[in-house]
Amino acid sequence: MGLLDTVSDVVSEMGPDREASQRPQSKGAYWCDDCSVRIRDVEYDGEGTPTCPECGQEMRFERRPDSGGCAC
Repeated sequence: MGLLDTVSDVVSEMGPDREASQRPQSKGAYWCDDCSVRIRDVEYDGEGTPTCPECGQEMRFERRPDSGGCAC
């Protein structure tokens, strides 16, 4: 069964990242149109809308295109 075990190990290593499914799912990101700075919503811990760390302007929230509510 050595060959089957080897193939099984290779397939399991190439499968989906199991740790990725445990990470919080992002619903979008905050963008600064002036600086093109992006902050994922799951990376922002503050209240309300964040301000751009580079220019200080209020950022806007944009959803992922595949979420059904794209703000593109």
